Amino acid sequence: MPRYFMQLAYRGAPFHGWQTQPNATSVQQTVEQALGLLLRHPTPIVGAGRTDAGVNASMMVAHFDTGSVITDAPRLVGKLNAILGRDIAVRTIDPVPSDAHARFDATSRTYHYYAHTRRSPFLPPLSWQAPPTLDFEAMNRAARQLLVTEDFTSFAKLHSDAVTNICHVSRAEWVKCDPSDSSRRVFIITADRFLRNMVRAVVGTLVDVGRHKLSEEDFARVIASRDRCAAGTSMPPEPLFLHRVTYPPYWTPAEPVGD
Repeated sequence: MPRYFMQLAYRGAPFHGWQTQPNATSVQQTVEQALGLLLRHPTPIVGAGRTDAGVNASMMVAHFDTGSVITDAPRLVGKLNAILGRDIAVRTIDPVPSDAHARFDATSRTYHYYAHTRRSPFLPPLSWQAPPTLDFEAMNRAARQLLVTEDFTSFAKLHSDAVTNICHVSRAEWVKCDPSDSSRRVFIITADRFLRNMVRAVVGTLVDVGRHKLSEEDFARVIASRDRCAAGTSMPPEPLFLHRVTYPPYWTPAEPVGD
């Protein structure tokens, strides 16, 4: 049965997260309904991951199977977008090997979390209003500890269904969105996998470092404690974007939508 990768982007606010759930509108459910309508048979999709309610995606990848070869993918993309409306944008639909898997084959995922220190009526809710005194240098020094951490239990959602809390982070740093403007920052974090609520908990704990409520040594102790209650608050979901998912060479995605 032919298998396809779908690349899409979406605004998280109208949905209760990516994953289908009872009595709530999800991105997965919305796309499956549109795809099933056009292909004329139920078409389950499997995503690269699960974003929480309110979290956005500049690039999500999902795979699906269909009983016949799609001969005009751009036309199908256009029809899907006409049905889905403004909050979800399908970018591409590409044939992949029949054993390709959007979730298990992903080699890395990158999230962006946006913050601004100069008050603006235009940036919220997609950027968090940070205090102007926030110490980003201290936050970056503390964030380096994430690169040598494996067990992220301290930043994991309590009572989740995760089999393991082991992750490998290859990048974790705050950078300027524009080199000439220090008032807008983005936290970039890349890992092989993420736990539910992990990025928002990491950012919340780093913000405590930036406010000098925690020292870098305190941050290390939070990690070592393996206790979610020791970490900082979970940050608002709207400034968080799943920015990129990478795969082996059998498939090359389009560039993410600019977030």
